Amino acid sequence: QVQLVESGGGSVQAGGSLRLSCAASGYITSSYCMAWFRQAPGKEREGVAVIDSYGRTGYGGAAKGRFTISQDNAKNTLYLQMDSLKPEDTAMYYCAADFRPSSRERCGAGLDFGYWGQGTQVTVSS
Repeated sequence: QVQLVESGGGSVQAGGSLRLSCAASGYITSSYCMAWFRQAPGKEREGVAVIDSYGRTGYGGAAKGRFTISQDNAKNTLYLQMDSLKPEDTAMYYCAADFRPSSRERCGAGLDFGYWGQGTQVTVSS
């Protein structure tokens, strides 16, 4: 089993920055795909950014140029640096991970992730 715990959410004014963290524990393999998703009230969940164990990254349209996904393998922690935040970035942000052997080669927002965190709320005011 794997546990994912997000932190770093909060309230910020438009134009501000936040860094989300996702601490992973449990049975973590060296081959994986990890991601950040978000879901705003009344909207579908959307993929924000993904990263695989090679360090390859991908971003959803809303995140490009403003958000950066990164990882610290020594700490088993995933990060999402969010800059130039906008009110439309307000949402619950979730960390997701998958450790199947094939997940690294299929890493993307469409992957059927096996593990999810509880989420951390981000609120951006205008």
